[in-house]
Amino acid sequence: MTPRKATAIAMLVFTAAALSSCGNTIRGVGQDTANAVDATQDAGRNVERAAR
Repeated sequence: MTPRKATAIAMLVFTAAALSSCGNTIRGVGQDTANAVDATQDAGRNVERAAR
């Protein structure tokens, strides 16, 4: 295998790993955001109940 071909394969593997990591991070941020929204809504309901 030539050095040029080995470098190209290594770059493809690195790019694939980086993109899959990025996808996991984006999903994680989405879940964290959804949890924050749920917590804010729950806090609002608690305040509403306390005001009654």
